Amino acid sequence: MQVTVESTNALERRMTVAVPAARLEGEIASRLKRLSQKARFPGFRPGKAPMKMVEAQYGGQAVEEAVGDLIRSTFHEAVKTQGLKPAGGPNIEPKPIHRGKDFEYIAIFEVYPDVARLDIQGKRIEKPTVAITDEDVERTIETLRRQRLTWRPVARAAELGNRVVIDFKGSVNGGMFTGGSASDFPLLLGSHALIDGFEEGLVGGKAGDVRTLDLAFPASYRSEELAGKAVQFEVTIKQVNESVLPAVDEELARSFGIADGNVETLRIEVRANMERELAERVRASVREQVFKALVEVNNFEIPKALEDEEVARLIQMTQENFKSQGLPVAQVPNDPSFYTEQARGRVKLGLILVELARSRQLVADAAKVRARVEELASTYDQPQTYIEWHYAKPGRLNEIESLILEEQAISLLLETAEQADKVMSFQELTLQKARNF
Repeated sequence: MQVTVESTNALERRMTVAVPAARLEGEIASRLKRLSQKARFPGFRPGKAPMKMVEAQYGGQAVEEAVGDLIRSTFHEAVKTQGLKPAGGPNIEPKPIHRGKDFEYIAIFEVYPDVARLDIQGKRIEKPTVAITDEDVERTIETLRRQRLTWRPVARAAELGNRVVIDFKGSVNGGMFTGGSASDFPLLLGSHALIDGFEEGLVGGKAGDVRTLDLAFPASYRSEELAGKAVQFEVTIKQVNESVLPAVDEELARSFGIADGNVETLRIEVRANMERELAERVRASVREQVFKALVEVNNFEIPKALEDEEVARLIQMTQENFKSQGLPVAQVPNDPSFYTEQARGRVKLGLILVELARSRQLVADAAKVRARVEELASTYDQPQTYIEWHYAKPGRLNEIESLILEEQAISLLLETAEQADKVMSFQELTLQKARNF
């Protein structure tokens, strides 16, 4: 078998493979022999018909099958002998087949790039240093109180921050439109849940008031039929409610799982949860900085096939995320260019990490995996059940093992970087937005 390889760009290869005629004829003959055992010809018992008759009947099928199998097998042989690592399947261009002559085809494919840097020397990584204060704990408890707030009717005029219950009917050019009316609709004034001017137009209203609001849909409104058009809403205010926050007492503590209702125990539990969140956010911050630095120090092209696969994966992930939140999947951007930058970063990072794990022979440390499982289990009511489930069947630890392997890679990379502590408050850390590598 003869193989020649041409580099058409940094990653694309054009490989010509010539398969000896004898090998092709042998594959064809083997298939014809198998077909002859099942073929039915008048006057002949199965398997006894002359091969010329079998070939006349099934020769085309045998050649097609033989060529297909030869392309698959010889392609893998050829890339192995040439030391190539294809990224994605090849585009095959077969040449005309002439019986008795060598069979040739051209395979066009991309190869994996060479990774030059497996370090982040010269990069500065800042690890967040945070102390959780009593004020942070009280602020979190305040958030928990807001999760348990209730509403009570009031006779006064509505203010921003109040909730009103309304009936409304909307019309455009004197006609009703889909989604333009509702009954007993709860609306938090100041939430910006509806178009500009709607909520502001109800401030000062009381239960029983009827208000007419002359507004306009924004030019970028999701419905093209309504975008930029004037609209009139007739709104009946049926109820005005003000929020009532629960007291920090036994009842509140019990509502969050503190059996004896001890408020100090609630504070201890809140602080423990915040410590766990802090540890995870610190890990995420360092992880993001290390991965960003690793991508920056490596300047190489990525295979288009891998980029396209990642774009498709990101679109699917976004669609699933919309579904889980009850949002219309139709609103998910389908333009591949919207995801290209993120896809390229993820592919490049993945290629680098795979090479790092291979070159350093990284394997997830079993003790660290166990520690992470126990850490995660501590947030459940029955931690031992959580632990036993993960160790009951092979494969259930895969995700956690991947996380530990990633952390081991990060530790190695940190050894090559300049490291510094960055003091910040818990609030500042929670407001940081991590990039989704």
